[in-house]
Amino acid sequence: MHDRDGSRRTWLVLPAAFALLFAACSSNASPSGGGGGLSGATVKIIATWTGDEQKNFLAMVKPWETQTGAKVSYTGAKDINNILATGVASGVLPDLAGLPGPGQMNEYAQKGALKPLDNVIDLATYKNETAKVLVDLGTTSDGKIGGVFIKSAVKGLIWYSPSAHDYSASPPKTWDELTSQATANKGSAQAIWCLGIEDGAASGWSGTDWIEDIVLRQSGPDVYNKWWQGAVKFSDPKIKQGFTTFGDIVTNSFGGSTTVNATNFKVAGDPLFKTPPGCELFHQASFITGLGAFKAKKAGTDYNFFPFPDIDPQYASAIEGAGDLFGMFHDTDAAKSLIKYLVTAPAQDIWVKAGGALSANKNATSYPDDISKRSAALLQNAKIFVYDASDQMPNQLQNAFLKGIVDYVKTPSSLDATLASLDALQASSQPQASAAAASPSAAAASPSASASPSP
Repeated sequence: MHDRDGSRRTWLVLPAAFALLFAACSSNASPSGGGGGLSGATVKIIATWTGDEQKNFLAMVKPWETQTGAKVSYTGAKDINNILATGVASGVLPDLAGLPGPGQMNEYAQKGALKPLDNVIDLATYKNETAKVLVDLGTTSDGKIGGVFIKSAVKGLIWYSPSAHDYSASPPKTWDELTSQATANKGSAQAIWCLGIEDGAASGWSGTDWIEDIVLRQSGPDVYNKWWQGAVKFSDPKIKQGFTTFGDIVTNSFGGSTTVNATNFKVAGDPLFKTPPGCELFHQASFITGLGAFKAKKAGTDYNFFPFPDIDPQYASAIEGAGDLFGMFHDTDAAKSLIKYLVTAPAQDIWVKAGGALSANKNATSYPDDISKRSAALLQNAKIFVYDASDQMPNQLQNAFLKGIVDYVKTPSSLDATLASLDALQASSQPQASAAAASPSAAAASPSASASPSP
């Protein structure tokens, strides 16, 4: 799952409060295709970003506000899954929203809540400037563009402090090498791994990333894709192995399971920089450089990374990615103008330059350091690329997966019961999965099946 929050601040806003906040969305906004300029118009947006990420987004839209005279009214919220699900049911929604993932995008589109963007953006330019896999992931089941990516991330990076041990000369290429090198180089660190999965209503998502990275490299993209599609059960030995491998990481983590469940993901890697270190290694996506202690450190000097090592060599150089998908619920002139702006390279360059973000647009290149450039290169040059699995699952199943991670970390002996519960929910939320599994073209039809992300 992608980052669901951008600061230490906790947002506890009930869906009902958002209903009041967005109640005027459709009543006081100019109609689609209406005449006149945009001066004085307001675009209401909800997304997960708070803190520094909210500041970066508002900096990103500032040139558009200055040019058009329109304004952005932004709200950051953790529980965006339930907020948007409630809004879709009630019809009370913002103009634009950062969508939880492609799975939810399809749900909203099928219910008629999400407006297609094919005639809003310059489609040919968007397809030319955006990685094909991201274009495909923003395409709904009826072939229309339901969402556009305004930034992206590469998952499965292993972060370390060069002052404790510099892996840059000989980074581990395989899981066995990682295990042996980490043990040999542990030094005065209290544990091999740092890990934290707390994130309010979205707690557990950083654990899903761990399992997804492991499943991809243990069992390959075909199993990975069939899993999120519902054709491979959670209790399948290949998926269960991903959970148990993750369980071994928890066992060897700083503070143990209680600390893992209690520590917010943004600060989970901070013990890397303590003296003596709390941990030697930290698994997190490229966006972590803009969060926690990382944002005050110098890239390449205070921290560095190596890619997630291969487990099965036939899946060498596999990459899991994610991104921030934006959709439109009210097609006002101002909303359409803003979403056209957000997909451009100049807009995305603003966030890229601030750090902690990779652009979805290949022409945005203002990366602030070599670490960011290397992350972007991994995404563009991957031989096997898949999109975050949990972000493609139906909303109810995704939420249960997150809770299952928290439960497993707390009580490892509950794993079989947790997997059985997820199996049952998977079967009820993805009833066509068995038919998809029987089709030899099922995996190839997946928008996140093995593919190069290069445009």
